[in-house]
Amino acid sequence: MLKFADEALIEVSSGKGGNGCASFRREKYIPFGGPNGGDGGKGGDVVFTVKKNLRTLVHLRYKQHFKAKNGGDGQGWNRFGKDGEDVVIPLPPGCILFDKDTGSLIRDFGEDDSDFVFLKGGNGGWGNTHFKSSTNQAPRNANPGQKGETRTIRVELNIIADIGFVGYPNAGKSTLLDFFTNARPKIAAYPFTTKIPNLGVLRVSDERDIILADIPGIIDGASKGLGLGFKFLKHISRTSGLAFLVDLSEENYLDAFQVLLKELGDFSSELTQKPRILIGTKTDVEDGAVRLEKLKERYPGEKVLGISVWNRTGLDEVKQAFIDMVLEAEK
Repeated sequence: MLKFADEALIEVSSGKGGNGCASFRREKYIPFGGPNGGDGGKGGDVVFTVKKNLRTLVHLRYKQHFKAKNGGDGQGWNRFGKDGEDVVIPLPPGCILFDKDTGSLIRDFGEDDSDFVFLKGGNGGWGNTHFKSSTNQAPRNANPGQKGETRTIRVELNIIADIGFVGYPNAGKSTLLDFFTNARPKIAAYPFTTKIPNLGVLRVSDERDIILADIPGIIDGASKGLGLGFKFLKHISRTSGLAFLVDLSEENYLDAFQVLLKELGDFSSELTQKPRILIGTKTDVEDGAVRLEKLKERYPGEKVLGISVWNRTGLDEVKQAFIDMVLEAEK
């Protein structure tokens, strides 16, 4: 899987315990009833839970403060206060938690993805019933609830990319990433604009994200370390699937896919076995439709799609192909 670092700072607080109650029985014919104050409820805990459908920390960008509910106060007739509701914070798999102030490791969810109670809520205070004794039949004191805790946490995540874009410089990889994800990579009409992998999140639904990675342009000889290739061919090997982008406006468009596939195969035969689609970009150029058909004829065994970001054609089909590829890889 292709990984990129992401992090977020959040403040978490457990709930305060409810106060104990000081009260006495007041019944007909029992004018001097004993104490019957109930205990306060326990404050809510701070709990982290791993949700496998989450892929990023985007949800922590919009909410940085998490507080559990306080426990309810005790009441007369020995009625206990209600326990405070826990605050449950969802995280994607593989997160690591650090204390912001000390830098110490709190939890590595890459090693253990079970639910983790980080901060316990404060205990509820005792009601005055607890203080009755042979020498004090009518205690008027009750305990306040314990305070909760507050900590600031740094959450780190190695984001796992689902699909890597492979193509020559200027094949349209950054433009496609920008369209689908608003990643805003640097885009220009000259080679090697992308010098590090750019990452974007394709939102499929509230329950699902797909991570797209724009890999720096591959050139002939990349498998031997030429250009930027060798370093990023290693990254490509960690994705779930590949999208090969071929610029239909180039003279060598029919050979580009074959050359790219050979470069990947020379680096690692496993790369040529990954799920993939072939995308002909810039179908809006003159005779673009004809060139796309020739590309399909040249590679009859490949799934070939054509797109133009300029006039917004073919993009829905490509999006669905990405979704299908990822879902198939997860089976």
